[in-house]
Amino acid sequence: MSSLLKVDNEIKTKVDAFRERITAEAEDLVANFFPNKLLELDHFLKDPIINITELKEIHSEINLTVPDPILLSNLHDGLEAQNAKKRKLEDGGGEDMVTGTKVFVMPGGMMKSNANLVDLIEKVKPEIRTLIEKCNTVKMWVQLLIPRIEDGNNFGVSIQEETVAELRTVEGEAASYLDQISRYYITRAKLVSKIAKYPHVEDYRRTVTEIDEKEYISLKIIVSELRNQYVTLHDMILKNIEKIKRPRSCNADALY
Repeated sequence: MSSLLKVDNEIKTKVDAFRERITAEAEDLVANFFPNKLLELDHFLKDPIINITELKEIHSEINLTVPDPILLSNLHDGLEAQNAKKRKLEDGGGEDMVTGTKVFVMPGGMMKSNANLVDLIEKVKPEIRTLIEKCNTVKMWVQLLIPRIEDGNNFGVSIQEETVAELRTVEGEAASYLDQISRYYITRAKLVSKIAKYPHVEDYRRTVTEIDEKEYISLKIIVSELRNQYVTLHDMILKNIEKIKRPRSCNADALY
């Protein structure tokens, strides 16, 4: 192969050192980090912060008061406004004339997020990031162990490919958890903005508490899934470690 492609010796040495570093790191992850992390997450699932039964405890007060109703000085004023709205709708021009309260500033300053959920999210997000990073390292290790393409004797290679596919799936699922957290913040912000504009509509306020409860339940499920993914990966790799490291009995040294 050296006659077909000339590789600088210095670069080859650095690449070999990189491969050795990835191999040592990945083997330590599978042997030690994965089992320790799954036990850590299992213990976290028993923490009181994630086992609140009365979801009312995680509710956050929405400090936006309902303004006093506007009294019409003349009954005809209201009728004229309705007629104007009707004419505008019939003409098909512009948006509905009836708008909510104009919001220039929040009465109590900045509208805070749900502190209980923010604290929990800040604990869960690093765990999601850790799983993504560690899966990427192990995936690279297995890919570097895949031998060159040959006819026959590919059962071990198929096991390597299945392992890589599982690691890639776990990475994708973990990334989707981060997207879910971002969507929660965006959805809640839109609802709070609606409450500020339409403070007299109770359903908007109830919807905020509903999505807070939903997010709390989702976070517990995410932690449970993270633990399960560590268990699955650890078990899968250990059961097939021989074929992963030596996919072909006779050509184990013929790697990419």
